[in-house]
Amino acid sequence: MLKPKLLTIYKTITREQFIKDFTAGIIVGIVALPLAIAFGIASGVSPQQGLITAVIGGFIVSFLGGSRVQIGGPTGAFIVIVYGIIQNYGMNGLIIATMMAGVILVVMGIARFGSIIKFIPYPVVVGFTSGIAVVIFSSQIKDLFGLSIKNIPADFSEKWFLYFQNFTSTNHAALLIALFSLFIMIFWPKVTHKIPGSIIAIILTTFLVHFFDLNVETIGSRFGNLPSAFPTPTLPHLDFAVIKGLIAPATTIAILAAIESLLSAVVSDGMIGKQHRSNMELVAQGAANILSPIFGGIPVTGAIARTVTNIKNGGRTPISGITHSIVLLLIMLFFGQWAKLIPMATLAAILVIVAYNMSEWRSFKSLLKSPRSDVIVLLTTFFLTVIFDLTIAIEIGMILAVLLFMRRMALVTNVGVITRELTDEDDESPDPNAIGKHAVPDGVEVFEINGPFFFGAASTFKDAMRFVEDPPKVRIIYMRNVPAIDATGLHTLREFYDESKKLGTKIILSGVHAQPLFAFTQAGLLDLYGEENIFGNLDDALDHAREILGKPKLGRSENFVPTVKREGAKG
Repeated sequence: MLKPKLLTIYKTITREQFIKDFTAGIIVGIVALPLAIAFGIASGVSPQQGLITAVIGGFIVSFLGGSRVQIGGPTGAFIVIVYGIIQNYGMNGLIIATMMAGVILVVMGIARFGSIIKFIPYPVVVGFTSGIAVVIFSSQIKDLFGLSIKNIPADFSEKWFLYFQNFTSTNHAALLIALFSLFIMIFWPKVTHKIPGSIIAIILTTFLVHFFDLNVETIGSRFGNLPSAFPTPTLPHLDFAVIKGLIAPATTIAILAAIESLLSAVVSDGMIGKQHRSNMELVAQGAANILSPIFGGIPVTGAIARTVTNIKNGGRTPISGITHSIVLLLIMLFFGQWAKLIPMATLAAILVIVAYNMSEWRSFKSLLKSPRSDVIVLLTTFFLTVIFDLTIAIEIGMILAVLLFMRRMALVTNVGVITRELTDEDDESPDPNAIGKHAVPDGVEVFEINGPFFFGAASTFKDAMRFVEDPPKVRIIYMRNVPAIDATGLHTLREFYDESKKLGTKIILSGVHAQPLFAFTQAGLLDLYGEENIFGNLDDALDHAREILGKPKLGRSENFVPTVKREGAKG
């Protein structure tokens, strides 16, 4: 449905909820302030451009979006691509590329591509996300150590070579400020989660730098005074040759924006128990990316950290996101002059924390235990992102994933499986192992997965599980027709186990083939689910389910029942 969530729910917003959303919006606006400034500077633009992106992008994403709680603005994922575009095409090129990406996003939403984004392989997402984290960290070494370097090259190896050449120029005062900021942000959450550590770090370090007159570079010393007026809209100078060269970067921005925003929306859905409209969300992201650069902004997408902060503080409607953008606008207009006092070393420390949170090192580590093909996709995407270019990384990562998917199917799929997938059998076909031919007790639900459990099937599986209103006491995942599983499927089963544990549902796996079982062992799922809960056939799985429920076991012949007679009504 291409209808903004706000237009659907605005009549149901109570006065009490409005106050909660308004309060959450103020808190998120304060949280977003240092991030918007830091992301703007790291991307190679001014602090004001980072702020205006959060103001305009945040407003449009909340007003037009398909999510109740999505917070839009600049994010760390765009730093690499934006910095590269500015280096090669200048600010005019960035404006054109961002607007092109906005048009692509709108087209994707109108064409109902929202659900297709779910099919991007998990190793590709983790690969380029971890790679971006490494690049962001690398870009902050200059300000973290206060090095005397004027121009930082975009190339990763050249950048680090220059750092090693200039480490003797370290500004010890800047390094101490950065370390103090890191200390505050790491340990402040143990004091309270209501006030972000980044705000405390900015206040304390800004005071220290100016009270003791420390020789530390600030926003003001690098960029001068920040304008305290809303920027006037400016259209870019269009050049066909430039537009042609920006097609690939613009597509990368669009794909990144789609992945980030829909991933954030899915995460927030799980936290508030609601469903977002993925296609409307893409249209809103597109509109934000068309309008933001006209006022000097940079690419916009959904920000997971700020969205989660919104939810944790009571935000449940788009009112909170709209409030957050108004708060940022007021800060920019009336308190912008104070932002020039913020030390660059503090902003570098904030981005180091952002890079650490983006790195997904735990997921990266667990994926290294996945099937070899997934490891190849992961490492290829990661190293291409770090060493070469994010655009190339995503393109090659996707191609590799598709090719390896096809190869794996050729290796593990037999003629019987192929025939079963291509023929349209009816329910009356003789199949002694069908769920309908077994006695399924009350309190037990059997869910059968048909076909290879890869990134597409994993998304379908999660959607199907979400429709179950009353979770059963025991759920059997019947995998007799699953010849192979990839890293996304493994990740989905891990998430599904955690969700089921919270709901008090016991999970049993049945009919697991050799390749999935080997993948389970490598990924640690065998230990997570427990060998005692994995069975080769459905009869044994059903007997184990009865044992969990405290019911007597049935013999193999008793488990088999005529098609019209079943124990209980589930299955």
